[in-house]
Amino acid sequence: MEAGTSTKGTAASMSVMKRVTLIFRSKANKALDRMEDPRETLDYSYQRQLEMLQKVRRGVADVATSRKRVELQMNQIQQQSNKLEKQARDALGAGREDLAREALTRRSSAQSQLSDLQAQYASLQAEEEKLTVASQRLQSKVDAFRTRKETIKATYTAAEAQTRINEAFSGISEEMGDVGMAIQRAEDKTAQMQARAGAIDELLASGALEDVSGTPRDDIQAELDRMGAGNDVELELQKLRGELGSGSTPELEAGSADGSAASTPHNNAQAPRPASPPPNGAQPTIPASDIPASDVGQSAIPASEPPRTGDGT
Repeated sequence: MEAGTSTKGTAASMSVMKRVTLIFRSKANKALDRMEDPRETLDYSYQRQLEMLQKVRRGVADVATSRKRVELQMNQIQQQSNKLEKQARDALGAGREDLAREALTRRSSAQSQLSDLQAQYASLQAEEEKLTVASQRLQSKVDAFRTRKETIKATYTAAEAQTRINEAFSGISEEMGDVGMAIQRAEDKTAQMQARAGAIDELLASGALEDVSGTPRDDIQAELDRMGAGNDVELELQKLRGELGSGSTPELEAGSADGSAASTPHNNAQAPRPASPPPNGAQPTIPASDIPASDVGQSAIPASEPPRTGDGT
């Protein structure tokens, strides 16, 4: 039982450690992704490629240097071989066969070294050619990467600027959000102060609060002032009503004059004139045209024809 319990505890602790490690890695990955700038990453990659290209070029230069040294050694050994061959001929011509044999032995050894150097020279030359081709290919890739890098950086910069502009217009960016919150707080405080100032004015006007900075206000005088203000409003209202009424009367008179113009053109053409007072205190006579038709009796209207004699009327 104890062994099984210890095994389960060890497995549980390992599981917890794995979860902690996984959480730590995920958090670190998210933080690094948020901190990473693609433009900086591209520049770093381009720098690494340039360093690699520089190493390849340095390798080509080293191989070419080695090939050149082998070539110089080959030339020296070839010259020494030619010199030994000449010495062997001279010694043989002088009757010194032993010297000629020694010279030929050394020449044979030089020829063997020359063969080894020639093999090394061929190997170095092939390696140099390979490195040169690789350097050229790498140079082409680096140039292509540089062009693509600049294009991606320009596109990313334009997209980033467009995103910031759109966020600023929409107000969802952090800077504009802070500005909007500050404006909202300022408006709220301004509205609160205005409401407080209005409330204090109303309390001062109603007499609930006293103005300690000036002369104390009398409640009776305040009530009389309010009544006077109300009377002023009523007077202004009556004045406006009178102006509106006087403005509508000429229109009505003009309408009635237009309606009666067709029936009585003569009356509209000449206005009634007041009668002059008669001399010697006599009663004034009123013209028949000035008497309304409704005030005149039927008896006062003359008949259209005079009565005929002999008709019994």
